[in-house]
Order: sequence, then C-alpha cells, then structure tokens
Amino acid sequence: MHILVTNDDGITAPGLLALAQAMRQCGDVSVVAPDHDWSGGGHVKTLKRPLRVRKVKLPDATAALTSDGAPSDCVALGVMGLLSRKVDLIVSGINPMANLGQDVTYSGTVTAAMEGIIWGIPSIAISLDAGRSDLGDIDYDAASKVARLVIRTVLEKGLPKGIFLNINVPYLAADEIKGIRLTRQGLRVYRDRLDRRTDPRGNDYYWIGGDAPTGVPEKGTDVGALAKGYVSVTPLQLDLTAYKAISTLSQWGWVNEDSVPVNGAVAAGLTELILV
Repeated sequence: MHILVTNDDGITAPGLLALAQAMRQCGDVSVVAPDHDWSGGGHVKTLKRPLRVRKVKLPDATAALTSDGAPSDCVALGVMGLLSRKVDLIVSGINPMANLGQDVTYSGTVTAAMEGIIWGIPSIAISLDAGRSDLGDIDYDAASKVARLVIRTVLEKGLPKGIFLNINVPYLAADEIKGIRLTRQGLRVYRDRLDRRTDPRGNDYYWIGGDAPTGVPEKGTDVGALAKGYVSVTPLQLDLTAYKAISTLSQWGWVNEDSVPVNGAVAAGLTELILV
C-alpha cells in the first residue's frame, strides 16, 4: 500500500508530520507538500508557469518532496510520475482548523483530495477543529488516531467509485471523543469584512478579514456532529449538478429536446431558441 500524504499548510506544518507518521502504520508513505501555506487556495491547476520540486527532510529526518505549487498540484505531480511508484491512496492534512460546509470549495486540504478523485485514486481529507490558524502547540494525537482508524477501515472496505471523505475531528482528547458520525455538509456562517488601506504611494489595497466563521449545528450535519463532540465523516463527490432543479428549470421554456434526462424522461421545451 503506497500512500501519498500532502496538506495545504506547507511542508513544515506539524499536522503534516503527525499525519505522515500515522500513515506509516498503514503503509508505505511518500510526502509531497507545498513549500508554503496555501490555506484557502481552493482547487488549483498551475498551467502558466513551471512547477519546482525540492527534496527536503521532515523534522523526524524522513525524506519528503516539496513544491511551489498548490496542494492539488502536489497530488497531480505525485500521481503523474514524480513518484516512481503507483499511488494507492491519498490523504491530506492534518489541517489545524475545521473544513465544514462551504469550506470544502476554499480548502486546499479538501481540494487535494478532490484532485485525487479526478485521477481515480481513493482520497481522504482530515482536519482538526483546534479553532486556530497558527500551527504552534496543537495536539494532533486524537486526529492521528482517527486518521489511522478511518484509513484502515477504508483499506478493508473500499470507497465507492468517485467518492472521497472529508473528516473533521473535535479538538478533544481521544478518550473524550464521543464517536464517529456519518454526516452531510452543513451551513457555514461567514463574517468576512473588507479592510481597505492605502500604501505609501497613495494606492488603495485590500485585506479580506473578519471574525472566524461559525456554523449552524443542525442534526445530521458536519457542523452539528463536531459541536456535539463527534468526529464528522462526510462523503463527497465532484458532481455538483443540482438534479432536483432540472425538473423545475425544464419548465422555463428555453431548454431544447437535447436537455438532461429527468428520471428517465427528456425535459421537453422549445425546439428553437431565438435570442432578441
């Protein structure tokens, strides 16, 4: 079993080291991670400049590779030939802050797992709800144990094709975690604020800041499970189609007979669309 480990906080992040050490108890590990923090970078494919890769040592003296690309670039590099061996599993993390609800589209941790699914490789993202963006003095012990448990289960059972897992762990001691819940995406509440400033040359520049996001702790959601002290395991897929909306939109009168089938029937509409 060859496991590719990556993250979005950078090659020096303690969460990456904790995950790599945990994964070595599940298989052979290769680490390919960004050379700097890509938090909030989303799903990136770098095409307009070359990607650089360097050999480095992790704090435990094990070998790793680091790239100036995004987490998703690191995954792509690893599976396209940077690594000499075929990759069997991709695990991304451990992020020091939770990735819940709509966070998954922003998160480099989660989108690294998305990239793995594009390449047909089982993939998992794992985050710890430490509630901090800095990387110092965070205890990753419980999250590492959860990662080992989930990965061993995935290796035994196998993930459905096209599905990857987004795991969030409450910031509790391992014996204080109440269990694991299978969840759906919840609702994040963002409190972003635009801060406009002026540089010494008189030009405006902007910071996007604000208070840390919260969430709606609805039962059955990732937000709700974490709030109750449970590990949240959310199965995700790349197909973002709103299937329930196809039937409604088909009544708008501008779709043609080649529209997407709805429950086995073609959504009928105008055969010709005239734009005025």
